[in-house]
Amino acid sequence: MSAIYTVEALDLETLRETSGPVIVEFGVGWCPWCQTAQPLMSQAFADSGVVHHRIEDGKGRPLGRAFGVKRWPTLIFLRDGEERARCVRPDAVETLREALSQIIDVD
Repeated sequence: MSAIYTVEALDLETLRETSGPVIVEFGVGWCPWCQTAQPLMSQAFADSGVVHHRIEDGKGRPLGRAFGVKRWPTLIFLRDGEERARCVRPDAVETLREALSQIIDVD
């Protein structure tokens, strides 16, 4: 399973001004770790309603550097523009759900 990452990255200021929960995923489509994590993300985020941006990262991509991304996939969990959690190369649905719980209200 290959994820589609957009090369038209958001800028840091736009993300910082965003209200509500947002997940920003950095990676590339050919990355085996990114491909392996896709089913986990689909399961963890199903029915969450959270905006999930997939951003292509790499040389010359400043947004990933602004967040200190060094490995793919890296998921940044934002609430009202503030980082609340981060997952690097997630390998379990529970890990992703725990991070998601940091940005959404769980009843």
